[in-house]
Amino acid sequence: MQNLPFEFSHGGYIKEETVQQRIALRPPTTEAIDVETDFDYLFPDIARDPNSLLPADNNQDIIKKLKELGDAIIDREGPELEDANSKIPPVYTYWGQFIDHDITANTDRTVTDLQTDITKDDFKPLSPDFITDKLKNLRRPTFDLDSVYGDGPTLDPKNPTEAKDFYQEDDPVKLKVGQNAEQNANGDPIPGAKIPPENDLSRDLPRNNRIAAIADSRNDENLIVAQFHTAFLRFHNAVVDWVRKNEPKNAKDNKKLFVRAQTLVRWHYQWLVVNDFLKTVTAKGTVDSILSDGLKFYHPRHGNLFMPLEFSVAAYRFGHSMVRAAYDYNRNFTDQPGALTDATFVLLFAFTGKRDIGGPPGPGPSNTLPFNWIIEWDRFVDKESAAKRQTNSARKIDTHLAFPLSELLNEGNDAQPPIQQLLKHLAKRNLLRGYFLSIPTGQSLAKKLGIKKLTVEELKQGNSPELNQALEPFLEKTPAWYYVLKESEVRAKGDSLGEVGSHIVAETIIGLIKNDRSSYLNEREHGHDHEHEFAHKYDRVWNPSKGVKLPNGGEIRVISDFLKFAGVLPASSC
Repeated sequence: MQNLPFEFSHGGYIKEETVQQRIALRPPTTEAIDVETDFDYLFPDIARDPNSLLPADNNQDIIKKLKELGDAIIDREGPELEDANSKIPPVYTYWGQFIDHDITANTDRTVTDLQTDITKDDFKPLSPDFITDKLKNLRRPTFDLDSVYGDGPTLDPKNPTEAKDFYQEDDPVKLKVGQNAEQNANGDPIPGAKIPPENDLSRDLPRNNRIAAIADSRNDENLIVAQFHTAFLRFHNAVVDWVRKNEPKNAKDNKKLFVRAQTLVRWHYQWLVVNDFLKTVTAKGTVDSILSDGLKFYHPRHGNLFMPLEFSVAAYRFGHSMVRAAYDYNRNFTDQPGALTDATFVLLFAFTGKRDIGGPPGPGPSNTLPFNWIIEWDRFVDKESAAKRQTNSARKIDTHLAFPLSELLNEGNDAQPPIQQLLKHLAKRNLLRGYFLSIPTGQSLAKKLGIKKLTVEELKQGNSPELNQALEPFLEKTPAWYYVLKESEVRAKGDSLGEVGSHIVAETIIGLIKNDRSSYLNEREHGHDHEHEFAHKYDRVWNPSKGVKLPNGGEIRVISDFLKFAGVLPASSC
């Protein structure tokens, strides 16, 4: 296959000539691992049943009505209402985005093999057989952090890796981390207070010509996910130091040291995804039920892992509804008195390599992230603060999306109207893509899962007259993405996914991890008897008690522990 650059666009598409223009500015190492894996349907039988899909024969009318529905679920411009806030801390929004980038790429890209795309006013839904044959995932869906590691460091000069420039020259088992700027590119001082720990200005992505030198450009599309990726770079390096100090037998040579550190990072990441992320965003008991009773729906196809389209195109896009228009970001950028300005969605997208680190409307360009824009993670991870439903919470998982998602800053800028407006409108794109890729309706998914489907009254509950009017054509056959959001809204108060969304998301993620032989779920305790059935109980697998420890001996059991070990969240916080 063609070795495609790691130059993807989250939620939109990016033209190949634009890729090549941007790649000219990037280090040569920012190319993808040469990998193609399969997309397929979690429920292929209903994906091939016309009764389970939106009608394909009157496609132009459906496209028009989907665009109207997309318009109707975007908030009007103005302050966010208090009742839009959930009990989920904001970190889970961007952790979810990071996970998506680690396991999927390509549903949003212009794929010439598909012969058409959602920008056409008369596109026809593709047949499932055509989709699964032509559309390929440019990621390994194995939670192996290839979005961080690429193909690894160069430990043998005779066999250089593509990712060699991601790693430090003087310590090649460690990843490079960028330095924060104390002056802008013109040499002028940057205003604002320093963020604790104040003397630590190694809290940016490594950059080349302001462009992040990382394995997936999507992790520099907004500042919060960029800072989250930076935490992974720091966590890996801290794990290397921990192994050298606590497991000297595993640090005898660089190869052994890197493999051990990488393995620990992956296992901590996977464990946290299951036991913190999933348990926070899915209905209570879903994760424990799957771990104890086994998978019911996700099973490898022909012996291979695949990425379910119902997950990547519909259910997992629930995070879009959690995005806020502005955040209590740090002491400099917040809505509190004395701040420089509020941390608006526009600014969070401006302070990235894609917008030249603070070009307009920022306060002045810098070559690296200004020190005053380092995130204060304690404002993003505290569940007690989030439970107060203030600005330290994500928005509810519901059918009301923040206004800026209709005017995405970094999307569609090379297109002409009206295509530009479409590409900048996240809700329209999500709905059209689900139709384009023949995703079964929410009602058909609920029936397949054995879950009571939403009633017409529930689908209309709490809606504005405008939204109900736009929803009218879809009351019996509702687009899966919208259905998952509405199910959360009416059955979980927006504080978690509902049952349909929970089962698709949790089954997929746990299924991928459980069927990866190198994952933490397949690392059994030493000395047990493989021949006995009880040896395969999930509570005997690797857990954080066997991993790295915080300086006080604490284990890495929630995302705040991870950030503390990485050194980007002071130990006294939370």
